[in-house]
Amino acid sequence: MDARDYIKIGMSAERTLVVPAERTVGHFVPGMPMVYATPMMILEMEMTSGDAIRSALQPGWVTVGTEVDIRHLAAALVGATVRTTAKVIALERRVIRFEVEAFEGARKLGEGRHARGLVNVELFNKRLGA
Repeated sequence: MDARDYIKIGMSAERTLVVPAERTVGHFVPGMPMVYATPMMILEMEMTSGDAIRSALQPGWVTVGTEVDIRHLAAALVGATVRTTAKVIALERRVIRFEVEAFEGARKLGEGRHARGLVNVELFNKRLGA
C-alpha cells in the first residue's frame, strides 16, 4: 500500500479528553503535581493522528507511531477538558506526517509533529513470529 494513493494532505481529526487523575504526572511519580503528563498528551496526539486517516486505510493495514517531536507548553489540571487536533501535512510511500496540537479552551498546551508508518498486519505478525 502506498499512502499517497489513499491518504490526502489536509485530512484531520480532533479528540476531546477530560483529564483523569490516572493521566497525571503525580499518578506515575510520587510527589509530582497532579497535572496532565507529557507522555499522556503525546498518546492522545498519536491517537488523534490515527483517527485522521483510519477510514482511508485498506483492509489489513494499520499505522504505528514512528516519530514524535512535541513541545509541552502549559499544564492542565485533573478535570480539564483537553482538545487534541491532528492534520496530515506530508506523505511518503509508507510514512504519513502530521501537525499536532493540544488545547484547553483557547490556551495551547502542546504542539509539534508526529509521523506514522503504514504496516500490513499479517506480514508484521509473521515477521515477529506472532
